[in-house]
Amino acid sequence: MAWLTADASFDPDLLSAPVIGIAALLGDHDSGLHQHQRGQLLFTQQGCTRITLDNQLCLLPPTRAAWIPCGLPHRAVMHKTVDYRSVYVSPALAQQLPTQVRVIEVSPLLRAVLEAMAMAPFETDWHSGRYAHLLALCLSEINQSAEQPLLLPLPRDKRLAPLLANLDRLPPPLQELEHQIGASTKTIGRIFLRETGLGYQQWRQQWRLMRVIELLATGRSLGYCAFELGFASDSALIAFFKSMTGTTPRGYFKSG
Repeated sequence: MAWLTADASFDPDLLSAPVIGIAALLGDHDSGLHQHQRGQLLFTQQGCTRITLDNQLCLLPPTRAAWIPCGLPHRAVMHKTVDYRSVYVSPALAQQLPTQVRVIEVSPLLRAVLEAMAMAPFETDWHSGRYAHLLALCLSEINQSAEQPLLLPLPRDKRLAPLLANLDRLPPPLQELEHQIGASTKTIGRIFLRETGLGYQQWRQQWRLMRVIELLATGRSLGYCAFELGFASDSALIAFFKSMTGTTPRGYFKSG
């Protein structure tokens, strides 16, 4: 196990063990774009992490984890204070896990397993005894955990570059976007369906959901979120949140 500081240099691919675990408490940290030969499970215990991938954004609020397959370029940005655990597995072990990025809910059982794995010495024998059981349980839990709607596919069309230039800003309504980029609403709709699998309004609503979760996870009030994200009131935001997740913002974070 290694406790990492913000300026620490660490490359899990330089180590030989099939499993490498680390822990860190970082504030306002940017990993930069990088990739590993290993697969990575990144678990946020406290705070919120935004992961930028090739053609999608991934959000990790408290008690959620992201599975990142081997060799996939990614960049993790952490605002304020983030307490996280990360477990890297060899390509051979990664073959037992999904081939696509997944954001999963971390059960109390998986959380306990990840904590033990993150605290294990780098020279741990993962082939027998207690740690072999922990590894098998971890792989099983990852595969069976409920997937979370915390991925936002990004369109590649160059005409939408102004929209994607600042993803912290509320995307405009469709008619306003039409005037901004000089493409018709039908063209915009076709681009989004082709490149994200979502209509523009669906995509915008997914952005709003992820952004409100990110803001709440970093300490913003419900009233602030409602104003920033264009909701008429706090109650309108709560109703939207419940329609998207099945629970209220309070219930969402309480479950974590």
